[in-house]
Amino acid sequence: MIHSPYIRKPTSVQRVMLNVLLALTPGIAAYVWQIGAGILVNLLIATITAAAAEALVLRLRNRPVKLAVSDLSAVLTGWLVALAFPPIAPWWLTVLAVLVAIIAVKHLYGGLGQNPFNPAMVAFCAMIVAYPSLMSQWPPAGGLDFGTQLQLILGGARDLDAITSATALDALRTGLRAGAGSVEAIRQTGTFGMLGGRGWEWIGLGYLLGGAFLLARRVITWHMPVAFIITLALVSAALWAFDPARFAPPWFHLASGGAMLAAFFIITDPVTGATTPRGKLIFGAGVALLAYLIRNFGAFPEGIAFAVLLMNICVPLIDMKTQPPVFGQRGGRAP
Repeated sequence: MIHSPYIRKPTSVQRVMLNVLLALTPGIAAYVWQIGAGILVNLLIATITAAAAEALVLRLRNRPVKLAVSDLSAVLTGWLVALAFPPIAPWWLTVLAVLVAIIAVKHLYGGLGQNPFNPAMVAFCAMIVAYPSLMSQWPPAGGLDFGTQLQLILGGARDLDAITSATALDALRTGLRAGAGSVEAIRQTGTFGMLGGRGWEWIGLGYLLGGAFLLARRVITWHMPVAFIITLALVSAALWAFDPARFAPPWFHLASGGAMLAAFFIITDPVTGATTPRGKLIFGAGVALLAYLIRNFGAFPEGIAFAVLLMNICVPLIDMKTQPPVFGQRGGRAP
């Protein structure tokens, strides 16, 4: 507050982005602990690429470079791209994805605040469609030392069977479709931990702690994360109760893949998400429902990126239909 209880202290894009970057650090720390330090190399590559691409495009558009680059929005996009990718993704794949996010998705639509689609999720979808084998190379928790990860990132030979294992979501989906047994039987393999994917439970907890930090700082509101988590839990619990041999329990879906990263850092993007309170609830619930359907019935084991983009398309309609009443008018809506 400044002079009155009714006037909020002014903030800035840089301050908001810095808070989000700080909130990501518990999840990154858990990532390094469980999977390895290779993710730090890809984060560095993504950061440098994002800042360079942002500066280049702003220069070509005759826009101020220093102020826009220093607002950290491009850096955050780069971090989200790197965190969504396998930590041993080759450097050029990370560079290409960040260029797609910054140039094709952000600036071709007018720059910060103008893009209708989440840049990091567009980059993820583009790369998983174009390079599905590279995007499916995930190292097992504690399975690769930093030297090996660095070699793979910088272009070393990639023996798929020797260096990677299926993610928990992929292993479960593939096992069920191959008739390998029930969910419980498949979960007895080394890919799985107590709740979800082995190691990813701690990473999800790190993102959860970061999300609590953002809520405490009022960088985000509770609507989207709560709607996402509750919807994903309820839908998965309903199908699990219906057929526990075929469908995984709700805690598995919440503790595996990018569920917690999506709940607090991806769907809460203020540019591409819904803006009204009820609209945020609908948006978060819609992403969770679509992600669950894609996880279980789609062609990809992780459906969050595709779900986010599908709901981005619906944002204008959601905001239009959930406009709060105009102040001073009963039942009226903003024009």
